[in-house]
Amino acid sequence: MDAPHPARIRTWLIVGAALAVLGIALGAWISIGRGNDPFAVDAAWSAWLAAGRTEILLSFSYAMNFLGGGWFGILALPLAVVAVLLVLRRPWAAAYFLVASAVSAGLVQVCKHLFGRARPEEIIVVSDFGSFPSGHVANAATIAVALFVVFPGVWVAIAGAAWTTLMAFSRTYLGAHWLSDTLGGALLGAGSALLVAVLFARLLDSEFRRRAGSRPVAEVAS
Repeated sequence: MDAPHPARIRTWLIVGAALAVLGIALGAWISIGRGNDPFAVDAAWSAWLAAGRTEILLSFSYAMNFLGGGWFGILALPLAVVAVLLVLRRPWAAAYFLVASAVSAGLVQVCKHLFGRARPEEIIVVSDFGSFPSGHVANAATIAVALFVVFPGVWVAIAGAAWTTLMAFSRTYLGAHWLSDTLGGALLGAGSALLVAVLFARLLDSEFRRRAGSRPVAEVAS
């Protein structure tokens, strides 16, 4: 079994740990340093969005609310990704995706109860306890980074960044989170995906090499 490139694992470890630490540090700063009060940019952003809501953007945000959370975002969407990976004969990639999603969701819940930040008063959807971090955004970032780990490519990265950014926008548009909550969610979600990738690196690399070796040379080269 060939070992993955050490530099790649080291990068995942350093970047993943840095993102996770930054996310937790942001939550601690907000909770301890500011008494969970919003930053000026939080208040200004929320007020600006609340004053200019439109039916089109509300419909979009409600759709993102469904796609990114609840039974669909937490169960159906991850299981659909796992099913696709299994069809593609990537069982270790499927296992990695499931573990990364579980770790991210668990870390989000720990931080929500640890920091206990109240949601904005302008919230117009039903949500669970704790505003920091955004679980929807953490889930989106985890999916984006995990898919980039499994399918590294520019368009995968662009699509993942767009998905996470749009999810963050929709959460603030619905008044479900402060802007800083979405930043915390993105940091923790991406960090979780990279740290779990370190644990699966050897298995993912071996699986990729085995799959590439079973395909025609011309297909691999393309």
